[in-house]
Amino acid sequence: MKLNILKYALAALPLVTFSACMDFDTPSDEFNKETDVTLRPEPLHGDADNLEIKDVVAEEDFPEIKKALKNDLDMLITAQYYLMGGKDGNLPGEHQWQYVYSLTTDNYAGYTTCDQSWSGSFPTTYSYKRDFCEGPHGRFLSMKNNLGNLLNNDLTNEMVEIKAIALLLFDHVAQECTDLYGSIAYQDHKGNKETNPFTFNDGYTIYTSILKNLDDIIAVFDNFPNRPSWYQTQINQILQDNDALTQTKSIDTWKRYANSLKLRMAMHLVKVNPTDAQRYAEEAVASGVVEDMANEVGLNPTTNYFNAHPLKGIMSGWNDVRVNASFVSMLTSLQHPYSNYLFAKNTDKLINSADGSVTDAGTVVVGLRAGLRMESGQQYYANPRVAYSQFTGEDFEFMNIYAIKWAEIDFLRAEGALRGWSMGGTPQFFYERGIKNGDCGDRFGFPSGNYETYLDDYMEVEKAVPYTYVDPMDHNNNIESVTKIGVKWNDSDDNETKLEKIITQKYIAIFPYSYEAWTDMRRTGYPKIFPVLNPNLGDGSLNDGDLIRRMPLPHGDLQAGMDDIATSGIEALGGPDLQATRVFWDNTNPNF
Repeated sequence: MKLNILKYALAALPLVTFSACMDFDTPSDEFNKETDVTLRPEPLHGDADNLEIKDVVAEEDFPEIKKALKNDLDMLITAQYYLMGGKDGNLPGEHQWQYVYSLTTDNYAGYTTCDQSWSGSFPTTYSYKRDFCEGPHGRFLSMKNNLGNLLNNDLTNEMVEIKAIALLLFDHVAQECTDLYGSIAYQDHKGNKETNPFTFNDGYTIYTSILKNLDDIIAVFDNFPNRPSWYQTQINQILQDNDALTQTKSIDTWKRYANSLKLRMAMHLVKVNPTDAQRYAEEAVASGVVEDMANEVGLNPTTNYFNAHPLKGIMSGWNDVRVNASFVSMLTSLQHPYSNYLFAKNTDKLINSADGSVTDAGTVVVGLRAGLRMESGQQYYANPRVAYSQFTGEDFEFMNIYAIKWAEIDFLRAEGALRGWSMGGTPQFFYERGIKNGDCGDRFGFPSGNYETYLDDYMEVEKAVPYTYVDPMDHNNNIESVTKIGVKWNDSDDNETKLEKIITQKYIAIFPYSYEAWTDMRRTGYPKIFPVLNPNLGDGSLNDGDLIRRMPLPHGDLQAGMDDIATSGIEALGGPDLQATRVFWDNTNPNF
């Protein structure tokens, strides 16, 4: 039956600009609430959750449908770039990356530490600076603004596989934001709601909704081979034009992406509902997760044509972050391959004001303790902390940016197998394969070979090497390494030791993806990192040695946002809007 395309004419209207929430343009500015984001004149409101597997539209109608949805399909690319740290249809860059990762979670996870105080407004990495904490939610809203009409346009159901991809992208960023904040206005934003009041949903409800979506998305992808060949050709062509994240540009890889996200979320639920967690995880693995390089999801600097990983510019160009001392300590104690080539030595001399001792330039690898009181300034003459160690080398400069990395999935399967779940192999198998495929360097375009050079010896490390962190400028910060485990798998280890090994190696393998790393720290207590200095300089809810548990609910600096938080946010969160309040999956139950 021929469709009436005219009723969907809105889908072909030109784009205009509306006001969104965050400004990612200036690396050291506070947010500007007047950022322009591309939206339609009239946001559509439909049923974003509805993935209807129905009879295929008539072949002669498909070109008109595709034409009517052209603007939405173009915005699909922009949404993928936002997910990976890009902005306004551009590939990942420093400004966005800093607000999405570097100012918050990279510090909380222990990969990097900010080395300057932004003119005193951000004295420590645990300081309660709401503007910085809004960054990841700004990314969520930017993706919503680019996906909302595609999800809520009835016409999109005529190419339901594309709608399923859009819903997968939206749910991925929603999962990440739920983990960061504990609660977001998930249903309102999925329905393309534009103005306050927004209703916050509790984390468990959001997870349940996403997991239901993922089952429907996977069912759509499973049905794709049953579609007529002409239809498959059309969808595959749309993927060729609009898929920025996969190498294969195939429905099969997007299905593996969906199952891998389902596996990740299942593991997050292990202390909340272990029975459902096991079921979700086993279903995901049985259906097919990412298990080779060809099906990894993300961006590669050499094939996607961006100059370098954004963290390089933030670190070496802007002097805004340095290597975290915990990360140096961990990799040194474990004799990890990175300890041989990923860290640069101090760029200038470091003077200890207490005893007058001088550490000459280029003599030590030394990171910064998280929570250290920071000085103002990005130049050595004003702030000598910028002379501490950076990441260096081609492996760092050309790091891939992953949405789903094969190594992460292997470590998830290793943990599942350790718990007795059916993961398709033993904990040891997935643990060792995850290490072998955990290199942060460009494994596609210009692999350096550095990682492989040291890998065999690394896999045999049975005991951590003693290491003491020494801060050349302040010996009060000195501390012995908290990494005591080895690397080599040992079946005689107890489950807690095996879990610590799995999570520690996962943490290294997914670097610098700090969202999942911070989640694992809160969920399992691993990997062990140095106690944070001065945690009480945040919102006052943390004690010495405490790990920050979450970021404040978004939009608390606007009256309408504060009203929404008071009306539904606190109830959905299940506790006060403080750094010490745990998100729903973060509880004090034992790991086993």
